[in-house]
Amino acid sequence: MGLFQRLFGKAAPREGEPLYAAIVERARQPHWYVEGGVPDTIDGRFDMVAAVLAMVLLRLESDGERSAALSASLAECFIEDMDVQLRQQGVGDIMVGKHIGKMMGMLGGRLGAYRDGLAGGDLDGAIVRNVWRGETPPPAALAHVREGLVGFRSDLNGMGADRLREGVLP
Repeated sequence: MGLFQRLFGKAAPREGEPLYAAIVERARQPHWYVEGGVPDTIDGRFDMVAAVLAMVLLRLESDGERSAALSASLAECFIEDMDVQLRQQGVGDIMVGKHIGKMMGMLGGRLGAYRDGLAGGDLDGAIVRNVWRGETPPPAALAHVREGLVGFRSDLNGMGADRLREGVLP
């Protein structure tokens, strides 16, 4: 237990907390679920948090070592959030770690798929696999999510890591 936690009864805030909160807020915007047709379920919400988080992590990845600590902190925030969500759903202590490991693997897979899709100029396959879990969405819904993610990623390119660290998203 650190000094801050002993003195004040809670851990010092993580560097990535403001940015992670902004990511979750962005992922919960109604347009993803209404115009985008993303399933408004626990899985659908996870998929959108993972998609928006992936876009931010890919942006930070472009900074190299300068943003490595912020990226690591975001991953810690994600793990902590998923831990809380699982426990609220009634998942017991023994299974939480297994579920978190699976979710981290899913996030890693999404990072690779979105990275490849953005580099190749075709994000549709990655979105269908990771947002609709392989089910073919209506073309307008897919276009909405694609345009939203690609536009968001493009807007992130113009932002400095300091602004992101403050929890400011474009």
